[in-house]
Amino acid sequence: MSSNSGDDALNNTPPLVSLLAGAIAGGIEAGSTYPFEFAKTRVQLRQEFGVPTPRTPFAVIPQVIRDEGLRAIYRGCPPLVIGSLAKDGIRFLSFDTIKQSFSDPETGTLSPLRNLLAGMSAGVVASICAVTPTERIKTALIDDARHARRFRSSWHAIRLIYAEDGFLGLYRGFAGTTLKQASATAFRMGTYNILKDFERTRDIEQSTAVNFVNGSVAGIVTTYATQPFDCLKTRSQSASRTTTVEAFKSILADYGIKGFWKGTTMRLSRTVFSGGILFICYEQSVKILNPLFGVVKGKVFEET
Repeated sequence: MSSNSGDDALNNTPPLVSLLAGAIAGGIEAGSTYPFEFAKTRVQLRQEFGVPTPRTPFAVIPQVIRDEGLRAIYRGCPPLVIGSLAKDGIRFLSFDTIKQSFSDPETGTLSPLRNLLAGMSAGVVASICAVTPTERIKTALIDDARHARRFRSSWHAIRLIYAEDGFLGLYRGFAGTTLKQASATAFRMGTYNILKDFERTRDIEQSTAVNFVNGSVAGIVTTYATQPFDCLKTRSQSASRTTTVEAFKSILADYGIKGFWKGTTMRLSRTVFSGGILFICYEQSVKILNPLFGVVKGKVFEET
């Protein structure tokens, strides 16, 4: 069997398989790398003046465990994992659908620009459907734990935010989140698929190691290109009801232009691993689900 046969199956992934495989990959990735996400979010929230900001997650996590207990580093994890199930399911479904529409019928590949546009479109859809409200709850929980400690759980935070700000309160930071998701998905999915298309044209087999390296490279590119949007999103989704414009001004006032890249090392620590984990899990899930989907599809066809 040629190395391209497996790629052909992945290129013709049914929508249901894209949705399920993306959800599985997103849930695994979010849960396994959450401590890095927690550390990054803590650093991006407003700090006390005169107190140096930690530069690595390994300086934040031990201190939080020592001061607040082990459970503290997983505060906000449930809504992020639930959101990732929906986010990555929708993101991969949207991207695969758009990609199939844009791809060259002969080679099955996309130009770099079309790869980026497909990823950007998928990111906007994911932000509207899942990312903004779940990121809002996660960030508010992490911020609240530093001072007020009003939220007893994820569900309590949802109810309180809804009671105080209504439904739109769950979409606070929508502009920053959508900018981040559109650009991040464009760079992550775009870079990953550009690398895959490059390897496919040179008959390079898509092994687990190759998938991990491709995903990690995509994660590094994504982090540096989109960090300002991520910083803006985090500050605007804090527990203090900050608007996107206020968040922009406060970051600029607190740290200057370089403040928009605060937490880069933290996020980079996560995205190097998460990019590899996400795409490995997705590719493997597709390989497992494709035959199962084919059997179910066949049975339905025979019965009708």
